[in-house]
Amino acid sequence: MAYWSDEFQRIQSPILRYGFAAVSVAITTAVPLALQKYQFRDVELPLLVLVVGLTTWYAGSGPSVLAVLLSTAVFSYLFVEPIYSFAVSARDLPYFLVFVISAIVVASFSAVRRRIEDNLRHARERLEIELKQRQQREAEIGKLNQELVAANKELEAFAYSVSHDLRAPLRHLVGYSELLLKHAPNSLDDKSQRYIQTILESGKRMGNLIDDLLTFSRIGRTESRTTEVDLQQLVNEVVSEIVQQRKGQDISWKIGALPVCYGDRSLLKLVVGNLLSNAAKFSSAQHPAEIEIGSVDGNTNMTEIFVRDNGVGFDMQYVNKLFGVFQRLHRADEFEGTGIGLATVQRIVHRHAGMVRAEGAVDQGATFYFSLPKAEYPAKRIAGAP
Repeated sequence: MAYWSDEFQRIQSPILRYGFAAVSVAITTAVPLALQKYQFRDVELPLLVLVVGLTTWYAGSGPSVLAVLLSTAVFSYLFVEPIYSFAVSARDLPYFLVFVISAIVVASFSAVRRRIEDNLRHARERLEIELKQRQQREAEIGKLNQELVAANKELEAFAYSVSHDLRAPLRHLVGYSELLLKHAPNSLDDKSQRYIQTILESGKRMGNLIDDLLTFSRIGRTESRTTEVDLQQLVNEVVSEIVQQRKGQDISWKIGALPVCYGDRSLLKLVVGNLLSNAAKFSSAQHPAEIEIGSVDGNTNMTEIFVRDNGVGFDMQYVNKLFGVFQRLHRADEFEGTGIGLATVQRIVHRHAGMVRAEGAVDQGATFYFSLPKAEYPAKRIAGAP
């Protein structure tokens, strides 16, 4: 029924809808008049009430009012004493009032139900549209996932190629350069030896760059092994390694109390190692180099670690470039490095649902901050975690 009423209102004009109300009342009036010849009485009231309901349903509120008025007039003129008069006798007044009230009630209920049906239909249409849109989005997401899987496989193939195919000739380049410097120093003049030394250093730098790039690319694809990590112990390990690597540098270490955090220990060791190595490197001109590492315990479920040095620092207007791949604020001949370390730090910290930032000033040192989940508040989701 709702379908045909919707079609009627959608296709027909207002003139036809009001015409429907008038014709329906006329036909309904003719039926009981015809039945009176066959001794059928008192059928006009339910028929006229019914036509009011149908008019409300199929034609709307305006035609419904017209149907009520016409039905009331017809009922009073043809079926209520005195006949052929719009006057209503005292004896038939209750009968007339019952009809009028019934017609109004039926029209009201029909209008309410029609409105509910329309709302339900509109809601169903919206749900169907949203379902189609959701199916389209899921199809697009599925396609993107397939493309992402393919891209990851290509990246893995590229990383394998870099790791093996590029390393082999690079090892030959470095190895033979070292052999040449070792076995033919007398047959080479100073300029030739300097050239070979440049080749050797460039090869080693290229090897370091390949290692850093592979490390950076693997961070997003390797499976995390999240657990409680004692940062105090981790920092002590890293400091011992740096002291061995930079034996000739005078470094004053200040290690504050560090908390137990939640994350991947091997990845967090990369973060601490990169930051402390940078602090030592960029403070190499200071005697002694002062490096401090500590924590700032806030009221959130994250703890913030800082690494501070008294080195060359940087201009804060370039702070946004610090964590980009291959972004360097100092010349390569001043400080060694590939420009990937801080990008690796940021990627690992973000993977642990933390943030990384930096403060500094030229020739006044720098401070790097990174946040990690506390052990009692493990991150709800660390990317790639099992």
